[in-house]
Amino acid sequence: MDAIEFKQIRPDLPSNPGIYKFLDRDKTILYVGKAKDIKKRVSSYFTIRQHERFKTTVLVHKIKTIEFTIVDTEVDALLLENNLIKKFQPKYNVALKDGKSYPFITIKKERFPRIFSTRTRSFTKDEYYGPYTSSYMVNILLELINNIFQLRNCNLNLSSENIEKKKFKVCLEYHIGNCLGPCEDLQNEEDYNRSIEQIRLILKGNINHVIKIFKKEVLDLAAKYEFEKAQELKDKLDILKKFQNKSTIVNPKIHQVDVFSIVEAEANAFVNYLHISNGSIVLTHTLHLKKKVEESTRDLLLLSITELRKRFSTESNEIIVPEKLDIDIPNIKITVPRKGDKKKLLDLSLKNAKYFKINLLQQQASGSYVNKTTELLERVKKDFKLKKLPEHIECFDNSNLQGTNPVASMVVFRKGKKYSSEYRHYNIKSVEGPDDFASMAEVVHRRYKRLISEKQDLPQLIIVDGGKGQLSAALKSLNELNLINKIDIIAIAKRLEEIYIPGDEFPIFIDKRSGSIRLIQRIRNEAHRFAITFHRLKRKNDSLQSELTKIEGIGPTSLQKLLTAFKSVKKIKETPQKELEQVVGKEKARLLKEYFNSNPT
Repeated sequence: MDAIEFKQIRPDLPSNPGIYKFLDRDKTILYVGKAKDIKKRVSSYFTIRQHERFKTTVLVHKIKTIEFTIVDTEVDALLLENNLIKKFQPKYNVALKDGKSYPFITIKKERFPRIFSTRTRSFTKDEYYGPYTSSYMVNILLELINNIFQLRNCNLNLSSENIEKKKFKVCLEYHIGNCLGPCEDLQNEEDYNRSIEQIRLILKGNINHVIKIFKKEVLDLAAKYEFEKAQELKDKLDILKKFQNKSTIVNPKIHQVDVFSIVEAEANAFVNYLHISNGSIVLTHTLHLKKKVEESTRDLLLLSITELRKRFSTESNEIIVPEKLDIDIPNIKITVPRKGDKKKLLDLSLKNAKYFKINLLQQQASGSYVNKTTELLERVKKDFKLKKLPEHIECFDNSNLQGTNPVASMVVFRKGKKYSSEYRHYNIKSVEGPDDFASMAEVVHRRYKRLISEKQDLPQLIIVDGGKGQLSAALKSLNELNLINKIDIIAIAKRLEEIYIPGDEFPIFIDKRSGSIRLIQRIRNEAHRFAITFHRLKRKNDSLQSELTKIEGIGPTSLQKLLTAFKSVKKIKETPQKELEQVVGKEKARLLKEYFNSNPT
């Protein structure tokens, strides 16, 4: 079908900076772009007779509606474009081939702060440094910190009240010299925070300043004839210098600078990023872009700069690039170096980008560039005689203790990775007593009856934890739902890890070192863990409720409030009456205290 003429789609486009969106007949966003002049940029798609890329021609033929947003500057347009691409992931926009999460180093906001790595950044007052592109770098930094500073790694609440009441005792970490015992007031808060300040400087790349502090302290200790302490500090100083020598490759005066370079290859582009602090490369990453339409080198570089600076939360006020960008970014100096240390950094970045490109293209040419997950799933399909590639797997497990609190769990794996947001717990409703077969039949029936009624996608593979009996029970439910032969199903028995498949009288045994059996075991273990956790929680809740239901005047609503707030009867017993009043009111708090005072055990 011919594309509609530009003037028929949107004759009123402005000549302002902003973003534009191309939509198809179903109002699906096909492409998001930015422009200094929206009208001029959009019209170019329709006035060019022959586009360089066939995909661009296809895109233009699909456009039925154009939407736009005016902004003040091209920089604002760049940021908005980046956000919209990430939000809507339009088919014809550049694909950023990078979806993993990156580790941060966290300094916890608490008395005597702990320092550790995390991949999730919560909106708290905790301090986050990074993200880092490799866990290796995070481990190196944490090892450096642990070798130099003696910090606690426990999660005790070291409030001044708790320490004064002597609630804690020093642990093994104190006795082996890894901690100075703030829990017993053997180290004061001022001394501990002095170490935290020095760690902040290291994480910001300002190692020189910390070295100067250590040198002065070594001299001060030596002047006081405290040679043993001076030697201990000198050893730590040597560790710092060794780390600095490994990481410093340019002029130490180059501080808080981002370096970007780009190389292209047909439908691909590779943008390398280096972050420099005090002459040290503290972060490096190469972004792989999959080109879709006719993006210019400048556009690809700008998109990558925006994405990488946002992703890694950089505050550098200077960026080094290989060519002029003709854009003014507030408070940012754009440098195109021709010689000197900054040119060496740009050359190093370009070298990294070229290496990444060559390595990827060589892998593709040799046929070794295979998605490892797909390869593993292909092995599962072959080993277990499946009809389809099991990209979506669901696994069921039952849990009960002597017939009490029967529950079941269902976990979901997509392309070999767990999707915990889709996990489900089930209370067994139709089965009395410890009947694993009937319980399995119930939860399988409930799960897929619901998916069918809600018109949701079905998995390619179901795994049940158990042997032939559980498999037969699950098959019975699938048959009732007319799903036999539509979904593959297997059972894995715990004793010998044998696999049962429908239609085979005897189980099959797979080499325990095989990736396929390891994946099935991992999924089964996750379902088992999820079921056991739920079962323990249910027993705990029942135990709590059975104790509290003895108290006259404490009804179901109060029970639920107490359960949510205190988790256990022991905690409720120990809680002062004033705190109980805040949860259930004065009268019920009085009833609770009277009951526990007359029933102390």
